[in-house]
Amino acid sequence: MIAICPNPFRDTNLIYTRQADALLREAGFETAVCPVFAEEEPEVIPPDIRTHKLLEVSEECSLVIVIGGDGTILSVARTLHAASVPLLGVNLGTMGFMAYLEPEELAWIVPAARGECKISRRMMLSVELKRDGTVIHTDQALNDVVLHGYGDVIQTTAYCNGDKITNISGDGIILATPTGSTGYSMSAGGPIVEPDAENILISPICAHTMGARTFVLDPQRTVTVKAEKLHGRRAYLSVDGYSVADLANGDLVTVRRSEHQILMVDPGLRSFYETAYKKLT
Repeated sequence: MIAICPNPFRDTNLIYTRQADALLREAGFETAVCPVFAEEEPEVIPPDIRTHKLLEVSEECSLVIVIGGDGTILSVARTLHAASVPLLGVNLGTMGFMAYLEPEELAWIVPAARGECKISRRMMLSVELKRDGTVIHTDQALNDVVLHGYGDVIQTTAYCNGDKITNISGDGIILATPTGSTGYSMSAGGPIVEPDAENILISPICAHTMGARTFVLDPQRTVTVKAEKLHGRRAYLSVDGYSVADLANGDLVTVRRSEHQILMVDPGLRSFYETAYKKLT
């Protein structure tokens, strides 16, 4: 079975979803349409489209086609982080670094469904938020983990395997994967890293010092960031763009390489460098 996961707010009337479904069925594949972001506004799904819950069909799927932007792909990846199901993105977003296909290249989903394309393995981060010695939230990140103030300057201190790396006073700090290097981390001045690489990137956000720089760490490192001197200032933790918790003074956020990977189908139409050059110039 092939799951088709459209963002109905980008794929209006599910035009591309219908085309993908027709292409796959004509090629002999069973399909299931599993919309993303439609729970609160189900009326965006045309009444003639039968839909499914992605988790309910994921064990039967050999491929997931995601139709939308990078945010849609991140949402699907969060749902399937523990499953070894390859994803293939069709870009209807603004940048679309994680989507290998543009709408006019939709026909490539058929050779992808046949297993004729290579697989890009993407590192993920395991996330743990600890307060007063108790773990209060765990998560998985494909893109990044961010500690950020609610419009206030906050202070964070980052440690690598227990050794202090840096102390940052500013808007916050980003812990990113190579996949996430072209997202918020890049906007904050971090480097662009090949998505198949394995590193942990630490980037300050609008730091109040001239010496603040990005660190690129070995994937085997454990990074802990302490939220400090909040004292009434509000801050939050976000994972892949989702705000998951408000932070308290002294909270510890620990990230390490996850045991899970996200598999991305690469039809080989263009290199990562070509994509980056085209989208960033």
